[in-house]
Amino acid sequence: MPATVNHQSLVSIVMAVQNEELYLEKCLESILAQTWENWELIAVNDHSTDNTWKILEDYAEKDSRIKAYQGKRHKLIPILQEAYTCCQGALINRMDADDYMPDYKLEVLVGEWMKHGKGTVIAGGTSHFVEEGEVGEGFKRYDAWLNDVAKRNAHYEEIYQECVIPSHCWIIHKEDLDAVGAFDPEVYPEDYDLCFRFYREGFKIVGIDRILHHWRDHSVRISRTWDCYEDNRYFELKLRYFYEIDRDPDRPLVLWGAGKNGKDLARLILKREKDISWVCDNKKKIGKDIYGILMKHYTAVLDIQEPQILIAVNATEERRLIRGLLKQWQKEPVKDYWFFT
Repeated sequence: MPATVNHQSLVSIVMAVQNEELYLEKCLESILAQTWENWELIAVNDHSTDNTWKILEDYAEKDSRIKAYQGKRHKLIPILQEAYTCCQGALINRMDADDYMPDYKLEVLVGEWMKHGKGTVIAGGTSHFVEEGEVGEGFKRYDAWLNDVAKRNAHYEEIYQECVIPSHCWIIHKEDLDAVGAFDPEVYPEDYDLCFRFYREGFKIVGIDRILHHWRDHSVRISRTWDCYEDNRYFELKLRYFYEIDRDPDRPLVLWGAGKNGKDLARLILKREKDISWVCDNKKKIGKDIYGILMKHYTAVLDIQEPQILIAVNATEERRLIRGLLKQWQKEPVKDYWFFT
């Protein structure tokens, strides 16, 4: 570790920990192995009932950069809030105790951030792994999508599809994180909510086409076990930010898609406004009244003046075809339509 800590380049890694004795040592060893040595780990134990606290204490004794605290509150966001109050660094990163970092992670994030400075979030790619067997196809697709988003710097273009920046795969200046409320809002999924707050604030997202985090899949990860993650479409969260950031009430709103996603999204939209158009390509549904709205063929979009379009279709190929149609119809720029999946 450098003899003198430069707080302007000190990275504070925020980590909530609960019952992670099986995975914690691998996580901590990966942090100790970072080629960027100017870091501190703020690890707050959330009332673990296994050997987690003992492991944290032992590592804190080995290296003063590891700072372990017993949490006073309970659950993920309150524990992150506690950890954040202890941060001394100018740059903030988050870590999950069951994952691990490649040894170059912090060096790459800090190096890229220094090219841009405040007002910028640096984000990278991820790779899921399991101890035994194969990573599920769903996680493989999510990794591929996240990595493509980072490569194309398409975070805001794709933000209504899914969380575009994983909770552990970014770095930001503390003043910028404070400006968007840091870990204050107790809203889950907390990483997705934070992405929308970056978007609302207008921060520049710089994607790095490189794997910066190894993301463990296992049966008791909270995304599998907590009720708030059960419906992972997060339509209510997406719509709340859409109406706050992107909805122009002076322009007509079109919903595209009449499957389950389209119907579920329609019910939520109709709680906010009633005068919308609804289109699809399903011959069995075109011409029918659904929730008081006459379903039309998607070409009806051509007759609507300056619409804002929410597209709720699942199939990748269908989304590709719709994007092609909208470009052909010159419904650009991207701000005019958004994919909700």
